Amino acid sequence: MPRSQRNDNSIDKTPTIVADIPLRVIPTTRREKEASTHYRDGMSAQSEGEYAEALQNYYEAMRLEIDPYDRSYILYNIGLIHTSNGEHTRALEYYFQALERNPSLPQAFNNMAVTYPDRGEQAIQQGDLETPEAWFDKAADYWKQAISLAPSNYIEAQNWLKIAGRLKD
Repeated sequence: MPRSQRNDNSIDKTPTIVADIPLRVIPTTRREKEASTHYRDGMSAQSEGEYAEALQNYYEAMRLEIDPYDRSYILYNIGLIHTSNGEHTRALEYYFQALERNPSLPQAFNNMAVTYPDRGEQAIQQGDLETPEAWFDKAADYWKQAISLAPSNYIEAQNWLKIAGRLKD
């Protein structure tokens, strides 16, 4: 049974009910409805820390969903799970795929940027004085893209860019 149909005695099921209204009112195919159900179930499982269940739902949603925009959000959420699991390289692959389908996804740029300063710091700690600059440059580039798409978001990134002297361009 889909997670969204379980009776888990939640106090407030309003978000689920509201999310179901467009699926009932707007003409959609059965496949689109199924994809949406798997996506919502994936988000629900992810919010509860049930990452394996969330991934199963997201992969099924990807199998069913054909709209590139909707697929971008599924891919983004898969990337979030890999980030949460410390699998940053794998997460980056999903963020890149999400951006291929939806280049106006500032949160994907932000999450990609977040991984690079840590890599730069690790390189410094390991005595590598050449590589860190490239990692910091990548972080700056991705944060600038995120900020250009959502100027009032990512204040910490804007501060990092200012402190690091990378706010130019």
